[in-house]
Amino acid sequence: MPPPPQDENLAAVVSNAAQDIGSFIRSQREAAQVSVRQLAEKAGVSNPYLSQIERGLRKPSADVLNQIAKALRVSAEVLYIQAGILEPGDTNEVRDAIITDMAINERQKQVLLDIYTSFCQQNEAALAEAAAADEMAKASADSVSDADEEPTTEQGTSALEISRTPQSIAELNLQKEGLHHG
Repeated sequence: MPPPPQDENLAAVVSNAAQDIGSFIRSQREAAQVSVRQLAEKAGVSNPYLSQIERGLRKPSADVLNQIAKALRVSAEVLYIQAGILEPGDTNEVRDAIITDMAINERQKQVLLDIYTSFCQQNEAALAEAAAADEMAKASADSVSDADEEPTTEQGTSALEISRTPQSIAELNLQKEGLHHG
């Protein structure tokens, strides 16, 4: 009795994922100019098992991928995404370049990623603050333009007509007299 179509589809997906991760590991190994035997030794897996992974016959666990990533000096996250264990996040060329750079080790990659992430977060916070300030300024400008008439004092004098604060009682009295006579 043949397997149900869903099982065949699942088997095809798993097989494709195994081939994808295997070919990716092979290309990374070749780029690093490392033999299958050398990589297997560094990763702590058997030579035949690594060969089977590269040919798409076996799908490695997350632990094995992590060991292979360390041996290849690439991010385990990259291998997890290639293997379908992790969903790719937002594409970021800077992040991808750091992760796949063979000239730096894992610790250096992590430090660079941490610094880059910190800068991105600072810039996002600054943009959020600027947007909030813009909204406040706009709301303030809207409330000023919504006023129908100029605000006045109790005596009916416009706030703009009072040019300065009186410096003495005599000046205050003169101002009062001017208001009552005007």
